[in-house]
Amino acid sequence: MTHTIVFQLVPIDRLRSHEEIDEAKVQELLAEFDRTKRFLEPIWVARESNVILNGHHRVEALRRLGAHRVPAWVVDYHSPAVKVDRWEPGPPIEKEEVVRRAHGRELFPPKTTRHQIEVDLPPCDVPIEELIPPGPARRAQPRPSPRSRRSAASASRPG
Repeated sequence: MTHTIVFQLVPIDRLRSHEEIDEAKVQELLAEFDRTKRFLEPIWVARESNVILNGHHRVEALRRLGAHRVPAWVVDYHSPAVKVDRWEPGPPIEKEEVVRRAHGRELFPPKTTRHQIEVDLPPCDVPIEELIPPGPARRAQPRPSPRSRRSAASASRPG
């Protein structure tokens, strides 16, 4: 399995979300990044489709900081070692549905899917400043999501 997983700094503009975000979680991560100045947990990305499998909130926080790259474990999503489940009870979710929603921008609510990989992936330690191109530091404004426009409440889970 390890040969199908590689660590990369992935351009942020290539990444495709399949879930909405919880604004409170993004704010929490922004505060953490401001305090530590470090990015410690790489996201997971499907190699073939650039779909974010784990780390939507971290990506959004980095995007707002002006990052152009994201530390990521790039995985073969077709591998049987990569599993998709739900955080809450419900019908099974197929990998094809995750990719279809990401490409169609028909996002699941926050923390719907729960991806698992059958190997332990080590953390990383990347200074936030290495992910942001030189120039004036500025925070991007949050992008409104369909969920925030509906003002629906969302459950808080690790992001």
